Amino acid sequence: MHNYPIIGITTDFQEKANCYSKYPWFALRKHYTHCLEKYGCTPIILPITKSLQNIDFLDGLLISGGDFDIDPFFYGQKINSDKVQTSPDRTDFEIKLIDRFFCQNKPILGICGGCQLINVYLQGSLIQHIQTNINHEQVNPRNETSHEIILNKGSFLEKYKSSGKIYVNSAHHQAVDKLGNHLKIDASAPDGIIEAFHHESHPYCVGLQWHPEFLITDFDKKTIKGFVDNVKKNFK
Repeated sequence: MHNYPIIGITTDFQEKANCYSKYPWFALRKHYTHCLEKYGCTPIILPITKSLQNIDFLDGLLISGGDFDIDPFFYGQKINSDKVQTSPDRTDFEIKLIDRFFCQNKPILGICGGCQLINVYLQGSLIQHIQTNINHEQVNPRNETSHEIILNKGSFLEKYKSSGKIYVNSAHHQAVDKLGNHLKIDASAPDGIIEAFHHESHPYCVGLQWHPEFLITDFDKKTIKGFVDNVKKNFK
């Protein structure tokens, strides 16, 4: 037994890269761990492994974003854009993780690519390269907001909203296309790109297309705290 809820966080993976090491490496921005610690959870970083043994002690799962795309094979398509860069080992591992936590009714939060993967896991598809009037790969720093999102009426995110418009950061070139089974849209960008959804019957299975882990706004902070509160509820 452990005294505090523990959340597993998936990592980015590169086999050939010069930005950190010439050897294969796993990496995760500190924002992901910091935002969970801030609200009273213990984060555990999960490297890609072939086995899912000994992970049932985890109370929640955060599927992080990363510098990669989900192979269209997983949603029945072929690559149709030269912008698509896949990481099949990571995607395969994360799908298995989602399946384990989903079947155990444990809280799952997918951020950016993690949001997209939850959608694919539930038989949805993706826009392989966004071409709209909004630049979803913002040029300004990621710790600044970029564009507005609009909440659907009845969205679970409404309870985190104060007065005024909601602005979020944006760091993705793909997005949800066909919505996965039993998912409900909670927020969209002005160009129609889906920014948030939740599963209709799972206790907490949520996808967020932006990066709330930066905790830029009160809305970000309340959204992350909402995830942690659900993990704590499950922990008790």
